Amino acid sequence: MKNRSLAELFSLAAISIACTLASGTASAAATLVPGMLSVGSDMTLPPHTYLDHGKPAGFDPEFIGAVASYMKDTPRFVDTRFANLILGVTGSRYDIVASALYVTPERAKVVDFVPYFMTGGSLMVSTAGGLKPKTVGDLCGKRIGSIKGAAWIKFINNASDKACVARGKPPVQVREYDTSAETAQAILSGGIDAQYEDVSIAGMIVERSGGRLQITSNGPLDPVVCGIALKKGNTELKSQIESAVAQMKSTGEYQALLKKYNVAAPTEAEIAKALGTAQ
Repeated sequence: MKNRSLAELFSLAAISIACTLASGTASAAATLVPGMLSVGSDMTLPPHTYLDHGKPAGFDPEFIGAVASYMKDTPRFVDTRFANLILGVTGSRYDIVASALYVTPERAKVVDFVPYFMTGGSLMVSTAGGLKPKTVGDLCGKRIGSIKGAAWIKFINNASDKACVARGKPPVQVREYDTSAETAQAILSGGIDAQYEDVSIAGMIVERSGGRLQITSNGPLDPVVCGIALKKGNTELKSQIESAVAQMKSTGEYQALLKKYNVAAPTEAEIAKALGTAQ
């Protein structure tokens, strides 16, 4: 009986050691490289994310820098064009995507999200022309430009169907470009009539255009939730990021960053709607 109890004791000890080792392995496996949080981001989207003298700058780099510090990891940004961001994280090219990425039910089937702010869209046109659209419905038969792979293309097409096609008018024609800057240049060269862009990015582009571009829509169009995306099933990393964000909220860092970049925090209802889980 004593020998049997001793054997059981050794067995329990072995299980305990195995669990400890497994826990350590899971923690190390949370990121592709232990101690480093690699981030896929399109560095052509100021003020959200861009390169300033070769260094990552903007809302997302600042936000992820704070997240990584609470995780005790070093952030490393991988400049990737927007259309390839999700493919990169699902293909294990980097740990997360932080690049003003809209949360949608379709994307939530492919990646997991940690929602962190809200934004919306604006319409930009050339100041040299007479076109001043307030909504997508004002662009029936016109060419509208967008960064390639943007979630708002679905919004544009739906708005076109309702406001244009359903009323016997020609649809809005969507033209996609690799970067927001290329899209804006297409307006100036006459390749497109207008550009649909994130409100913050649109504001920066207009500011840098020297008066050649203007925003004609009022307020954010189609307000949306943005999220940090990560590979599905990486619950350890998701938990670490959520814990870091919670700590940022408790210290006020989260609220200060949102205020600095003029974006808002999403509500639970808005997050559920974005994820497609709202009842």
